[in-house]
Amino acid sequence: MQENVLKRRVAVVAVGGNSLITDARHQTVPDQIRAARKTCVHIATMIERGWDVVVTHGNGPQVGFILRRSELSRHELHDVPLDSCGADTQGAIGYDIQQSLYNEFRLRGIAKQAVTVVTQVLVDRNDPSFKNPSKPIGGFMDEQTAADRRKSANWDVVEDAGRGWRRVVASPLPKEIIERDAIRTLVDQGFTVIAVGGGGIPVVENDQHELVGVAAVIDKDHASALLATTIDADLFVISTAVEKVALNYNTPDQQWLDHLTLEQARRYMAEGHFAKGSMGPKIEAVIRYLEHGGRQALITNPENVEKALEGTTGTRITRD
Repeated sequence: MQENVLKRRVAVVAVGGNSLITDARHQTVPDQIRAARKTCVHIATMIERGWDVVVTHGNGPQVGFILRRSELSRHELHDVPLDSCGADTQGAIGYDIQQSLYNEFRLRGIAKQAVTVVTQVLVDRNDPSFKNPSKPIGGFMDEQTAADRRKSANWDVVEDAGRGWRRVVASPLPKEIIERDAIRTLVDQGFTVIAVGGGGIPVVENDQHELVGVAAVIDKDHASALLATTIDADLFVISTAVEKVALNYNTPDQQWLDHLTLEQARRYMAEGHFAKGSMGPKIEAVIRYLEHGGRQALITNPENVEKALEGTTGTRITRD
């Protein structure tokens, strides 16, 4: 058994939110299951080619739906804390991916099982983002409702470009994957693991060294990079909306990139080529992964994962 473990090739695959909700007309649970099944076809192909895969995923829209339901039912039911929303979506999306992989494995005759680990991620309770929350969550409110929620629930709220008011929370950096040993053991035993959904459930240590959930959102790609480092993954794949990373994206001078070194990624990041709301966090996550011992990363869209593994598309980022 130990010999097989040593030969394993492990990849962490971070599935973007666009892979689960493709557009505003396809947001229902059956829509999300169908989207998950399409993504899992590509993951199953990776596994068929000899990779042991840990799947991570976004959950922004799904958390937003739970918060909206909570808002609408406040006259009858209690609010759902943000950390519990994260746990709820980890279970629900994990179920979608587990079932999709089960069916795909059965179709291909792959003797594997998928399992979801509801994952807590430790953050520093003194992270600067807690003093300057900036991550919008939930729906829009009018000014009076926002003022009421600030007073009654101690929310931080901001006006969002003339579209209304929104709640904002901290987005701290991940420090530790609490369930790391369970995830590593499951991978070593041959399971396909779904973990760190939505960046993980953010928790802090109190003065008694107990874990306590907090109202925050951890960037999914940063948490996935930490997981990849923690379990010594051979490959970190970020599945996103574009086939490759580009310089001067969406301009006449756009230049697609086939390969980046760590040094180039740092330089282009410093030059402002990657926007904060889109490619920036992904490149930052890859940089952190490589700086902490990671071997290589790939960024591409779901339908091109197989070709990217072959080196015919996608953007490959390496230390040298």
